[in-house]
Amino acid sequence: MSALTLAPESASVSADLRHVVVVSRKTPIALAIITALAALLYVLVPRAGYTHFRFSEPGDRVQIPTLTVNGMTTAWLSVGLAVALVLVSAGFVAARRKVPVWVPLAFALAVLVGFLGWAGAGSTAEFPVQSLLRGSVLLTVPLVFGAMGGVIGERAGVVNIAIESQLLFGAFGAAVFGSLTHNPYVGTLAAVIAGVLVALVLGVFAIKYKVDQIIVGVVLNVLVYGLTDFLYSEVLVPNGARLNTTVRFERVAIPGLSDIPVIGPALFRQAILVYVMYVTVPVVWFALYRTRWGLRLRAVGEHPQAADTVGIKVERVRYRALAIAGAVVGLGGAFYTVVSISSFGREMTAGAGYIALAAVIFGKWDPVRAALAALLFGAATNLQGTLSVVGAPVPSQFMLMLPYVVTILAVAGFVGRSRAPAADGTPYIKE
Repeated sequence: MSALTLAPESASVSADLRHVVVVSRKTPIALAIITALAALLYVLVPRAGYTHFRFSEPGDRVQIPTLTVNGMTTAWLSVGLAVALVLVSAGFVAARRKVPVWVPLAFALAVLVGFLGWAGAGSTAEFPVQSLLRGSVLLTVPLVFGAMGGVIGERAGVVNIAIESQLLFGAFGAAVFGSLTHNPYVGTLAAVIAGVLVALVLGVFAIKYKVDQIIVGVVLNVLVYGLTDFLYSEVLVPNGARLNTTVRFERVAIPGLSDIPVIGPALFRQAILVYVMYVTVPVVWFALYRTRWGLRLRAVGEHPQAADTVGIKVERVRYRALAIAGAVVGLGGAFYTVVSISSFGREMTAGAGYIALAAVIFGKWDPVRAALAALLFGAATNLQGTLSVVGAPVPSQFMLMLPYVVTILAVAGFVGRSRAPAADGTPYIKE
């Protein structure tokens, strides 16, 4: 069989005809466009002066001196590195090989450092690198839990548009039961149950009654928005001291790891739910790719008729997958009220469920890639606060818009070829 060449996609088939490698030209194209835009920014809006990066905070065991660099020199060096990475990605595509994950990660880091160097040039304020990392991690937590729930559900063949409602209902449940018991663990358990309840409602309509899954998800989001809004106004506001004042998880420092310079305080001086997030991603990956349950789940999402033929109960597998996904997303909802702040607020998830769903697509339905995509969105959201500290000439509205722009690009497929599970969104009708 000869190689097939499509624009902008190409596919190469190995000699034994059993392994197909799909190669996308979109990744180097997208990286090249971003590089060109960065270079254009630095040409049109040059900034003279030095940028200061602060890596340590008072109280850290290891103190690292503040790094002072020429802002524009750093920016142009990052452009040079970005160009090199574009060529590397193009080389992989020319060789009909997938672009490794480390290439876009290194590219994102290079562009970020260059942009920060340009933004902070001439300012006497310092970029708090440690705080930037810590804030990015915290903003990523609900997105990662939401993305993991989305990956599990969609791998089983069910489109989970209702991630937003699961996060919001989980936050509400954690606030109420955490306040009643003054115990954040009970609040977290309530959030898990709330997420499962929403997921099971989705399952009943999408799996049993074969209702369009996207419509059901949107309706559930609107329903939970309205329900929590009503309960907040009529129940929580009049009884705020008893029903909407939770006890938050305390930060726990992991001995040894928390003393690692720069990344230690940001990653390992966190609340317990953050550590649960660290564990959840590899657990979901292992369960999907290294267990019998994961094999059956993926079989149901790819070819439910074939799975049914070998004795797999398709609907049962999908119900269980949705329940597990709802529990995972519920943990993300608990983060809002037992880690971030100590009370529930109206529509406090602010569209995080939709961003998590985009992270699933951006991550090509893979747990690790989806978690990295969620980290990108969280870092972009957190960056706007850091830029305001140094007085960067970037409107905060632009940085708030950035995660949604990246989301649109991800959904549109500009980050490379993304193929959803073959039966994703298709109700199974037994023949």
